[in-house]
Amino acid sequence: MKTFKTALISLGKWIAISIVIGLSVGFVSSIFSKSITMVTKFRLEHPWMLLGLPAAGLLTVFLYKAAGREGDHGTNTVIEAVRTQKPIPLVVTPLIVISTMLTHLFGGSAGREGAALQLGGSMASFTAEKLHMNESDAEIMIMAGMSAAFAALFGTPIAATILPMEFVSVGVLYYAALVPCVLSAFIAHSLAVYLKAATLQAPYAVTDVPSLYSLAFPKVIILGIACAVVGIFFCISLHFCSTNFQKWIKNPYLRIAAGGAAVVLLALLLHTQDYCGVGREVILESFQGTAPPYAFILKIVFTCLTLCAGYKGGEIVPSFFIGASLGCLMSGFLGMPADICTACGMCGVFCAVTNSPISSILIALELFGGSGMGFFALCIAVSYMLSGYYSVFSAQKIVYSKTEAKFIDRVSGDSFKRLEK
Repeated sequence: MKTFKTALISLGKWIAISIVIGLSVGFVSSIFSKSITMVTKFRLEHPWMLLGLPAAGLLTVFLYKAAGREGDHGTNTVIEAVRTQKPIPLVVTPLIVISTMLTHLFGGSAGREGAALQLGGSMASFTAEKLHMNESDAEIMIMAGMSAAFAALFGTPIAATILPMEFVSVGVLYYAALVPCVLSAFIAHSLAVYLKAATLQAPYAVTDVPSLYSLAFPKVIILGIACAVVGIFFCISLHFCSTNFQKWIKNPYLRIAAGGAAVVLLALLLHTQDYCGVGREVILESFQGTAPPYAFILKIVFTCLTLCAGYKGGEIVPSFFIGASLGCLMSGFLGMPADICTACGMCGVFCAVTNSPISSILIALELFGGSGMGFFALCIAVSYMLSGYYSVFSAQKIVYSKTEAKFIDRVSGDSFKRLEK
């Protein structure tokens, strides 16, 4: 009875804290989401804005230097904060919001959910510090903040609940964070819906779903293999470009300006801005089966030039673009409907680059509905098993092996070090 009473007191505490985190992070994330939509619309209406990308990069570097965060490691900072009890300065919030808006306003190829994880984590860390929370509770609050921001920005509260608990240490779920992550995610999402920054409807309709127990089901194994291969290639490309850009151009101002100029030049040579920003148009084309077969390769190139040069945003949305266009391509080889292959590709590549199979399954459910869940689950499972220990987040820790019941406790960044030897 004493244990139940203690748990009940803890529940009351986390309900109160979750309301604070859900409302505060949800409000800021909703405004951020609407702002990204607004600047993206403005850029699409004024294509010449792309020419200002190098200047936007210079401003980004200046802002981070002025705030004393020139060595900021992005989402890795939040992951490390959960594992090492390091507080995240609140200045990360305005920095990541402004810099990500600059990236999208001027056409850099980046996402926004990576920014959301940093935004939510920094706000929750600041709140924990002000409330004088102990180290354990501070870690849980950071994860709850990440859940709230992801739910408000991406519109997937169930997946947002699990993602921070799962991807910080792959193979171990922080169940102590379950209640605050659930409450914070749904409170933030409800506020985003109220503010019209999110909806309650699945954004991508998957209607042409083959019979589950047919030849189409084993074909998805091939798609899962392709997702793993492309996911590994994306992770290695990001690491290679990031490492070598810093070696080749040591000055951060010159580096980001050169990367921005390369994005502008490539877009002009291709006569399209489809690979700039989020690239929602190509994702929609993938569901219709009309995306170019080379789209996923070009998105990897544009994203590496953008993020590795120093622009801010995130790798998650680009991974959806890459997976969608890959799935569209594979649908022709497999003789399957484009929409189901595109959906499988999106969640399969996302899983490969984040090592988060449970979150990937939940994202598939919330993005595409439940009719194709058997196909999504199989593609995600195969992609997870074969994607190795690479990740777009080098600070991510893989606690257990993917192929056997074995404790390995490996940091993702070590995979790149082994590759370089």
